[in-house]
Amino acid sequence: MRLRGIRGATTVQRNDSDEILKATKELLEEIIRLNYIEPEHIASVFITVTGDITATFPARAIRQMEGWQYVPLMCSQEIPVMNSLPKCIRLMIMAYTDLTQIEVNHSYLREATILRPDLVNPYINIERNNTRNGECE
Repeated sequence: MRLRGIRGATTVQRNDSDEILKATKELLEEIIRLNYIEPEHIASVFITVTGDITATFPARAIRQMEGWQYVPLMCSQEIPVMNSLPKCIRLMIMAYTDLTQIEVNHSYLREATILRPDLVNPYINIERNNTRNGECE
């Protein structure tokens, strides 16, 4: 197994604790699903938020997930770049995996799909959207 960085990002509509926690959990669960990783394979998770997210620490959502209580987590604020995507939560997961660099599936949800369109796999997004609409299993 090699240590790989797995990226992901999502957005929230409001600076609301419940919404932030739900979006963070959704993003992490999607990364886990796409990359077949277990908490035991995680070296650390680095979480950043834009300056307009202050209602809670996104790491709280991860801590509440079974098996994740011992995974090192760190939250930080993004660099305040003008005209950057607002209300954005980003994850950088350092995980041991057998996947090659090109096989790693990065996950960008909601408005965050504009951040790295080169890494957004159209098939995965279609599959994800169909699953949410009940069209796929």
